[in-house]
Amino acid sequence: MSVTTICFVDDIPQTLAEAARVLEPDGELVLGFIDKHSPVGEIYQETKDRNPFYRDAVFVSTDELIEALEAAGFTDFEFVQTIYHWLDEIDGPEPIEPGYGDGSFVGIRARR
Repeated sequence: MSVTTICFVDDIPQTLAEAARVLEPDGELVLGFIDKHSPVGEIYQETKDRNPFYRDAVFVSTDELIEALEAAGFTDFEFVQTIYHWLDEIDGPEPIEPGYGDGSFVGIRARR
């Protein structure tokens, strides 16, 4: 499992290939991240030089991550998403819904 760390990995394809290598057959990898094409992802990218947490981050889109996962041999993807509002507008839990493309935070489950 990797949550909000994939943007700090130096070599995503190599990292995913290593995850595939060490997982048993039918093992699962779970990733959680902010999609760079989402509203929150776009703000994070625009302000990352001023943010000590995201200064070194390289944000990726869901489609880019799917492509990298497939290249590493992962299949059978399942997606969930959340965070549908600007962060300063959220005053309670956001719903978790299947899919991706609407929520800024995406979860992917991929099978080796």
